[in-house]
Amino acid sequence: MEKRTIDPWKWGEQTNSAQAVEVKKVEGTLYCSGQVAIDENGVPSTADMRSQLIQTIRNLETLINDAGYECKNIVRLNVYTTSTQDFFTTCMDVYVPFLQKYGIKQATSLLEIKALFATLTIELEATVVK
Repeated sequence: MEKRTIDPWKWGEQTNSAQAVEVKKVEGTLYCSGQVAIDENGVPSTADMRSQLIQTIRNLETLINDAGYECKNIVRLNVYTTSTQDFFTTCMDVYVPFLQKYGIKQATSLLEIKALFATLTIELEATVVK
């Protein structure tokens, strides 16, 4: 698999993402449903957004690894949150190190939505290639 990021604007270097990601010679593509902070018994978290993000990332890592893919090959990562302000003020110290841990440079969208299931405040939806 060959992967190339495209970011024609200098400001893009500060976004922890890329404006576009091109992949060639792909062996497989994994389209992940949105992952949230639900435990192994199906119980949604009632914790704050930062704590939910930690659990959500763990769930996403488990899903990707169990499918035989690698987090480093995430090419699209959409973030859905009930508060972009809370995301930027309380979660960047979790989110950015997750991206850096795997060297992820992904196309992304960040969307503030009215609500998620039950008490959930953040959801990650990924596309991964190999």
